[in-house]
Amino acid sequence: MKRTMSRSIIALVLAVAFLLGLGVLCFKYFTDSDMWASQTYNLHLQHGGGLKSAGTITDRNGVILAKSEGGVRIYNEDYSTRVSTLHAVGDESYNIATALQTSFRAELAGHTKTFGYGLPESIKPHGDMSLTLDANTCAAVYNEFAGRKGACIVYNYKTGEVICMVSTPSYDPQNVPETIPEGAYLNNVTSSTYAPGSIFKIVTTVAALEKGIDVDSLTFYCESKKDFGGDDVTCLDYHGEMNIYEAFAYSCNIAFADLATQVGAEAMQKTAERLGITSSCKVGSVNTAKGFFDVKNANANELAWSGIGQYTDMVNPAQMAMLCGAIANGGEAKCPNYIGGAATGSTGRLMSKETADKMAEIMRYTISDYYGDSMFSGLTVGAKTGTAEVGGDKLPNGWMIGYSTDEGCPLAFAVVVEEGDYGFYSAGPIARVAMLESAKALGYIE
Repeated sequence: MKRTMSRSIIALVLAVAFLLGLGVLCFKYFTDSDMWASQTYNLHLQHGGGLKSAGTITDRNGVILAKSEGGVRIYNEDYSTRVSTLHAVGDESYNIATALQTSFRAELAGHTKTFGYGLPESIKPHGDMSLTLDANTCAAVYNEFAGRKGACIVYNYKTGEVICMVSTPSYDPQNVPETIPEGAYLNNVTSSTYAPGSIFKIVTTVAALEKGIDVDSLTFYCESKKDFGGDDVTCLDYHGEMNIYEAFAYSCNIAFADLATQVGAEAMQKTAERLGITSSCKVGSVNTAKGFFDVKNANANELAWSGIGQYTDMVNPAQMAMLCGAIANGGEAKCPNYIGGAATGSTGRLMSKETADKMAEIMRYTISDYYGDSMFSGLTVGAKTGTAEVGGDKLPNGWMIGYSTDEGCPLAFAVVVEEGDYGFYSAGPIARVAMLESAKALGYIE
């Protein structure tokens, strides 16, 4: 009797466990079926079935970027448009993990929770998708890179809409080459980090302002090098005496090594983290790569170099565009989003409004009084360039980041050119094209 009772209890426990497991499986099927259907090991997708009749992808103006006709996936007829939007749209290989045709392939292919991919083509729902990108702007920016590697993003910091997102190297999804360029599967805007060089002086200045340092009262003196902790920090020029505006515009290393030392390691670390440098953010449905900043155990010389964007500093391009958007928008901004109709989050408050306003004033001086407004004709721009040493026998990475504050054209941008050398000469022309073409896309200038 006891043995029979024990067996009955065991059978009951197993039956309950089975039913619970079946219930969880059914629940997960209905809640996560789209995700399961989208996995790269799905043979239906691997054999092309997923996109042979998939929905159409368009830009902000309805320009077709990808569509299906007669069981074939077709991309825009213009070569520059195809390669410049590759990392947003994707191709049929699914190797660009962050592209729409990879991450949203179930929706594009008409997958349903009840029938999966099994519905007849005549009644299968085709998930069309629109992007906030402007195809003309992306193509123009891609051509301006002229074969160099890097990334460019321009977005509306009030709405979150990304107007331009270009990553190089790229390739033609309509005529996929036998040999894919190294790094072409990676969207550098969202998924890469780079040594920032002098664009990090924005972080150092924000740290000083947030600490309560009266930067307007500071005077810096540069003789092209200065000892910090027993070793020299060097500068490209002999700048002499400067105020904060001149130091920022001249991008003087000595001035910002001095400022980082005044701020101190603890405040520099907290500011970098608060500004999101070391965090991931959302760009559309993609989590960006995390930057890196760690001076908790840095000596005096390392702290000085970190304040000018060297040492071990690393940043993500999209994150730097968001930082510029927050500066232009009083301390917080919308997060970038390139999927039309999708909800857009906020950066939250990255800095006080007073800090943002002073930072915007300093960045504006760099364009108005140093580079000249003719660089971005018709726009009111504040910006910072950067030249980041990367070691070895490689040329430095060239950067330019900034924003416009014009009513009706609230744009923030970030451009990085790998081995581009000086930022103004390599990233500057790309930033100019990106901003002017984006302004045209918004109807702000002709």
